[in-house]
Amino acid sequence: MTPASTPGGNTSGSPTTDPAATSGSAPLRYVALGDSYTIGTSVAEHERWPNQLVARLPGLELVANLAVNGFTSRDVIEVELPQLDALRPELITLLIGVNDVVQGVPEDTYRQNVIRILDDAVDRVGAARVLVVTTPDYTVTPSGANYGDPVRQSAGIRANNAIITDVARGLGIQVVDIYDISLGAATNRGLVASDGLHPSGAQYRLWVDRIEVAIPEL
Repeated sequence: MTPASTPGGNTSGSPTTDPAATSGSAPLRYVALGDSYTIGTSVAEHERWPNQLVARLPGLELVANLAVNGFTSRDVIEVELPQLDALRPELITLLIGVNDVVQGVPEDTYRQNVIRILDDAVDRVGAARVLVVTTPDYTVTPSGANYGDPVRQSAGIRANNAIITDVARGLGIQVVDIYDISLGAATNRGLVASDGLHPSGAQYRLWVDRIEVAIPEL
């Protein structure tokens, strides 16, 4: 996530590379877009889900994780997309939406922003090499109630997940749904980072179990 006022965590990503290749060919240049759930606020760099993903799949090279703590869909458009020209990605992932909920961004505005982001990604690499990951539900975490009414915010997260899923599938983009995994944090505190709010490396590992299955189809 998170809201801009969320304590702790990294606020930007530095390029990470994996020189390994498969079948003698160069690995795909991978760029991750999003918010704190992708930059991995309150976990070590190697525990972030994009880093865990490339550790499992040597056919990918994480050339940049552009995600920033507190970013909304508008921030992705204004800050992250302009960096893609220089990075020349061949695979793009997007996880965005929780801060739109926290900051009260209207659903129609969120939809239009997601359309713009995904249209840009498809123009660059093709729909087959874009992957969307849904947003987890922070309201079940120990600190979740500090960021709005849990019932209302949870409903907003589900609504935005439905929007981004609808837009992505309309463009022929695969969607990996991790929402149900995040609900496990209600009873398993091992799935929550030390800040009591964000996913732990263990939860991200469960996400990657699903995400890596989608990659061979890209």
